Amino acid sequence: MQRWLWSAAFALALALVAGPVTAKTFRWASDGDVRSLDPYAGQEIFLRGFDANIYEPLVRRGRTDALEPALAVRWVAAAPELWRFTLRDNVVFQDGTPLDADDVVFSFMRARTPQSKIAGLLAAVREVRRIDAHTVEFATRWPDPILPDELSAWPIMSRAWCAAHDAATPTDLAGGEPSYAADHANGTGPFMVAERVPDERTILLANPFWWDKPEHNLDRVVFTPLADASNLAAGLEAGALDMIYTVPAQDLDRIARTPGLRIIEGPGLTTVFLGFDQRPGALPESSVKGRNPFADRRVREAFALAIDEQAIIDKVMRGHATATALLVAPGVNGFDAALDRRAPYDPVEARRLLADSGFPTGFETGLDCPTDRYVNDEAICEEVVAMLAKIGITVSLHAQSRAAFFAKIMSPKAPSSFFLLGRMPATDDALSVLIDLAATRNGATHAGEFNVAGYSNPALDTLIARAQGESDRPARLALLRQALALVRDDVAYLPLHQQDVVWAVRDGVELVQRADNNFPLRFVRLK
Repeated sequence: MQRWLWSAAFALALALVAGPVTAKTFRWASDGDVRSLDPYAGQEIFLRGFDANIYEPLVRRGRTDALEPALAVRWVAAAPELWRFTLRDNVVFQDGTPLDADDVVFSFMRARTPQSKIAGLLAAVREVRRIDAHTVEFATRWPDPILPDELSAWPIMSRAWCAAHDAATPTDLAGGEPSYAADHANGTGPFMVAERVPDERTILLANPFWWDKPEHNLDRVVFTPLADASNLAAGLEAGALDMIYTVPAQDLDRIARTPGLRIIEGPGLTTVFLGFDQRPGALPESSVKGRNPFADRRVREAFALAIDEQAIIDKVMRGHATATALLVAPGVNGFDAALDRRAPYDPVEARRLLADSGFPTGFETGLDCPTDRYVNDEAICEEVVAMLAKIGITVSLHAQSRAAFFAKIMSPKAPSSFFLLGRMPATDDALSVLIDLAATRNGATHAGEFNVAGYSNPALDTLIARAQGESDRPARLALLRQALALVRDDVAYLPLHQQDVVWAVRDGVELVQRADNNFPLRFVRLK
């Protein structure tokens, strides 16, 4: 009977794809597509946020980013290294299959496969055990006081559905075999996929069997990727779109002045930074032979002093960003305003450091940059190229779509010499950024999973390990701040700024904007 009811409701929902007059259809766009519907395929903010409308975690974040029950109704630390979660009754996946503990155990195993890009979220977890159909236990490798925070970014998938569609392992966005889960979905969330045409459109329908009481009033959601940024504002102004997730800086003022439209803006948690390949040996894209100039801290510091970040904020970001010296933003646990102080712009000192390190006339290098991933990303890179030229560094800019960009920088065969990247912690805690970006790569523990720079510092690894196992919150906070200070002082990366979260909407649209830049459709209402 449950299967029959589900089939009937889904058939009715599919009728809304055609967009009847009575249906509330929400139309929105961004400058790039979600690269996969597989929620384990990447750690990109847009991918995570989009897929979170379809798939759900055990613990979720609400309107104010606070933790609240989702697929689990309660959880308790049963012992220093043991957490017990009780699952919600009467939850079904969008194909009508009931959720139970086996799906949680399966999702853990899937998330820990080599192809998964979210394994770092579960680094502390040694084992997930089924106790009964609605109870699971997480045995951790060390006391982990923030496990519920970490699980808030881990969506649960259906064991039966993945088995039926040969999707037991995630899609590899860096060029692996295509997977059914990349363009199809089966979650427990408020929306389900009705149509998916990559790089053209994705249509979602409200899930009639969602376990929660909807706060949204939508029947149908149409998402359109628009690579040409000029089309975003034009679509909003013409009434073809209700919201744009990416607002071109040059259109901000005009949109704000247009009757019927408004800008929604707030501080963001995404830190945009530059990274350097620091592996031994020669750089793949450099005039320097037999040596990696970025392995010398003085060269990295010279680059930092040569970049006038305030000029980038004023000219490129038009004031919609905040300069930073750290890899995490205010609001992230571990952030310390006393550490967040950039060295002043000083090209003279930068030239001196280059000379001291053996490069008095500079050198050549490449710079990999996405064109559709971060706010004004290509324009930022163009400014960096011009600023580095003033200290004798000749930079060849390789600007490319996000798909090509991530395929290159994540490739172990041809790593990027120099790149622009952005990162927001998957949890509201600095540890995830430190583990993913700065810890020495270790396939067994998934440490350094996104450390494409090849940075390695045993002192930092020790601090990270101590923070992982520290259950005393003040002591743990002190360790996180020591680790962030070490990364800053060693110029492991070159943080630029935290970009503001800037969206544009038509009047009559109510939504919730959070600092993590996720866009939860479950809060959208159309008047």
